[in-house]
Amino acid sequence: MNFMPAKLLEADASGCRVSASGMAQLDPMADGPVIQKACERALKHGVRLTHLFEMVREFRQTDTDTPVVLMGYLNPVERIGLDAFADQAAAAGVDGVLTVDMPPEEADVLGPILKARGLASIFLVAPTTSHERAATICGHGEGYLYYVALKGVTGAATLNAEDVAAHLAPLRELTDLPLCVGFGIRDGASAAEVGKVADGVIVGSALVSRIAANAENPGVIAGELKAVLSDMRSALDALS
Repeated sequence: MNFMPAKLLEADASGCRVSASGMAQLDPMADGPVIQKACERALKHGVRLTHLFEMVREFRQTDTDTPVVLMGYLNPVERIGLDAFADQAAAAGVDGVLTVDMPPEEADVLGPILKARGLASIFLVAPTTSHERAATICGHGEGYLYYVALKGVTGAATLNAEDVAAHLAPLRELTDLPLCVGFGIRDGASAAEVGKVADGVIVGSALVSRIAANAENPGVIAGELKAVLSDMRSALDALS
């Protein structure tokens, strides 16, 4: 686990504007095989939220600017208690929290607790989300809105940028939050396609797969991630 802060620093140096760290969960229902297996490995090695807080705290010793978002599910948050979670996250230097399985109707409980500690509540919007429900989600959202580009789980098939653009247009009428797109972004080419229509791109499985492939040689992981992110950063910068 000791490579984690270095990984975050490498990501930042490669042009990553926000770092999202996953909270391991036994049943990550929205995630595909790559992240499911990552959760299994983390839990098998005893990784808990307290370890994640420690990693963020160590990262903050050298980087106080890059926003850090914790992304995961409600179960580990509820296990330690909503107030305790928010206190520890804020103390570690976390900026936002995305709980995949927390609908906006339940955000009235956790949302104010996070807000009181200066933590943003971040929400997902899917291609199947109705306009009415999207308005509700946007009303609760902070930080940025995570648009799920594909139906299914993380690491799924190739995305269609035109379809993404068609779904983002009505969302822009509902919120001033940056619209960031995830699911299906694997490299510079796919990042650039989405970057033409979105305010940000989110990559997860493409990075986690590199970590898994080099699990026996953690010293090279940071460099592997930097290469992937540098490719994406260059492709996105070429759009401007």
